[in-house]
Amino acid sequence: MDLALPRRLSRVARTMFKAVQSLPRLTIVLTDLGDTVKQIERLATFAAQELPEVVYQLEKVRDQLAEIERRLAAAPSREADAAISPARRRDPRRAATPG
Repeated sequence: MDLALPRRLSRVARTMFKAVQSLPRLTIVLTDLGDTVKQIERLATFAAQELPEVVYQLEKVRDQLAEIERRLAAAPSREADAAISPARRRDPRRAATPG
């Protein structure tokens, strides 16, 4: 039983030595983690500031697309124009008759 205490003390000393050796590495990792958090905060701030502008631009694009859609729906289709013969286009009386 006399050797149990020295073995335990030796194990504790080795563990503490390894822990002390790991401190610089832990410090570097924590510093990197802090830098990463700062970068994420900057990106989040940028996104929060730019999001209203992006939404505004998307709404403008949506309005433009809706206007184009309205114009296309209002314009006669080219296929329908092609189906009408040139004679029917010149004579309005023939345009009304099927043919």
